[in-house]
Amino acid sequence: MEKITLGRSGLVVPRNGFGALPIQRISDADAVRLIRRALDGGMYYFDTARFYTDSEAKLGEALEGRRGEVIISTKTGATTAEGFWKDLATSLSLLRTDYVDLYQFHNPSFCPKPGDGSGLYEAMQEAVRQGKVRHIGITNHRQRVAIEAIESGLYETLQYPFSYLASEADLDIVERTRKAGMGFIAMKGLSGGLITHSAVAYAFLAQYPHVAPIWGIQKESELDEWLSYQDNPPALTDEMRAVIEKDRKELSGDFCRGCGYCQPCPAGIQIQDCNRMSLFLRRAPHSVYLTEEWLHEMEKIDGCLHCNHCVEHCPYGLDTPNLLVRNKEDFMEFWRNRPQ
Repeated sequence: MEKITLGRSGLVVPRNGFGALPIQRISDADAVRLIRRALDGGMYYFDTARFYTDSEAKLGEALEGRRGEVIISTKTGATTAEGFWKDLATSLSLLRTDYVDLYQFHNPSFCPKPGDGSGLYEAMQEAVRQGKVRHIGITNHRQRVAIEAIESGLYETLQYPFSYLASEADLDIVERTRKAGMGFIAMKGLSGGLITHSAVAYAFLAQYPHVAPIWGIQKESELDEWLSYQDNPPALTDEMRAVIEKDRKELSGDFCRGCGYCQPCPAGIQIQDCNRMSLFLRRAPHSVYLTEEWLHEMEKIDGCLHCNHCVEHCPYGLDTPNLLVRNKEDFMEFWRNRPQ
């Protein structure tokens, strides 16, 4: 099993980390069984967040009695010290533990620092002194905040989107963390479901020795796939490079990564799915999306309020309303030409 040290934190994790966001979508029993199977298979690093509804509670139940075998990271989206302490207390209770191995600020719009007036970083330092937090990290989708966090020297890890669809600016951030001795946790290694070749995704990220991917898992079949790479890690081949080149050509330019920070939409539009519909239709069986249900969802785009909530909250600076219109136009073209 390949292992990675998360920079100066000294935390050693398996290359395959368990991303616990998707277990919100399955039952408690299924989640507990999946988590325990992952741990038994050697996947002992689990990443969750206070924001992920019941994910922490499911992890707490599944891992009770096995705390010494696992590394747990969770996150707070708090914007005040008071909110920080409330989130931390809730997370510790739900996770059934008295400490978090890695506590991360969850996609803040700024880089928390001592003396910035928010009190967030001071609260984090106090949590470390109390033994409730072992290591300090930050997650972000914004290049500006990510670079500031790296340069600040205040954080042991950065969690940031990274896949073989990464831009040159993203690759620069990966290199900056390496030079800074900072752990890099790669989220969205499958680019929100746009990448369908898990072995290629794994092999690409494995080129970066300090990068630790976490994979969102909610099905037994997905877990089996990632566990199979524990002892037989895919290596990058010429065939895989051809797949990467093809996908980069198809998915170049502005596209929705599916991070969900634009939600909820006041008009009820499923933005993160509707805004990737053109890509889904070209890369997945049409029958999955060319349904009356999805037609209804795509028609909601006509009811866009142009409130710019999605634009203001998109960490990638996308012109979401215009992208939605383009995706609807593509969907309708496929709909008109669907097999009858």
